[in-house]
Amino acid sequence: MKAKQNIRHLSKEEIIEFFNAKGEQAFRAKQVYEWLWKKHATTFDKMTNLSVSTRKLLEDSFVINAITTIEEQVSSDRTIKNAFKLHDGSIIEGVLIPTPKRMTACISSQVGCSLTCTFCATGKLDRLRNIDADEIFDQVALIKKQAEEKYKIPLTNIVYMGMGEPLLNYKNVLDSIKKITSEDGLAMSPKRITVSTAGIAKMIKKLGDDDVKFNLALSLHAANDEKRSKIMPINEQNSLESLKEAIIYFHEKTGTRVSFEYIIFKDFNDSLEDAKELADFCKIVPCKINIIEYNPIEGAHFKKADTKKTDEFARYLEDKCRLVVNVRRSRGKDIDAACGQLANKKKAVLKK
Repeated sequence: MKAKQNIRHLSKEEIIEFFNAKGEQAFRAKQVYEWLWKKHATTFDKMTNLSVSTRKLLEDSFVINAITTIEEQVSSDRTIKNAFKLHDGSIIEGVLIPTPKRMTACISSQVGCSLTCTFCATGKLDRLRNIDADEIFDQVALIKKQAEEKYKIPLTNIVYMGMGEPLLNYKNVLDSIKKITSEDGLAMSPKRITVSTAGIAKMIKKLGDDDVKFNLALSLHAANDEKRSKIMPINEQNSLESLKEAIIYFHEKTGTRVSFEYIIFKDFNDSLEDAKELADFCKIVPCKINIIEYNPIEGAHFKKADTKKTDEFARYLEDKCRLVVNVRRSRGKDIDAACGQLANKKKAVLKK
């Protein structure tokens, strides 16, 4: 028996062709497409303005591989971590981060990760597969609904900073952003979306060539090659010099200000000499620097930098180097939802 096709892998034109071939009216395709992407229908039964026979035709021909929420954990600071189950049983995590000015969805792009950054819980997992564009879309739609139902506030921002490396799932990530920003989808502004990368120079250049409209964040964490390679093995193939060239190229192509993410570790990258190296690197393009508190994980020897030293580090960048700096305090640490802590502890569900 032929396997049913995932209908969300089809374009609107392909759905029109399907209906034409079945002798159905083409306007039905527009209705179906709206149900899938604007109304986020997860079953054909929910498409109530279609006849029963049309819904059965769809049911017999296609599947909707919608993701489901299998667990919600609420932090004392109101951050919510979600465990999502994919159609094949894989488990990923996504986070709703509420702050006074923003309601942000932090979403995943891969099941696991292949980059093995030493400070990151996700990096200790195997990469099982890339997440499809419709599965990425589902994370946003579910977290958006969660923000509206739990906090009565609409979703304002999306960050691709969850599990996995987005630029190693390039096509699906860009396809998901097209759906999220489309008037046929969630109609969110691309300026409200940030894609974060550990640093793959050739793919950063490709973003420039594709003239993307969303924001780019580079996870730097050290501004000399020796230190960076110790904590981020990807640096051995993507040196700081190659990243510098790629970032300049990206900015020239898009005109977009770049964000640099810098997790500050006690007695590793928290000195004023480290700050000077960071400033020298970041000055290559208009930018802002996000200094992130380290969130301890099991099996890693790093420690959170002293608050006083973190503040001195930030002040040096602001006062001496005239750079825009934000110090990001941890959110959701008590439920392992903070930066670097997404470790997929619901993995055992796969065996059930």
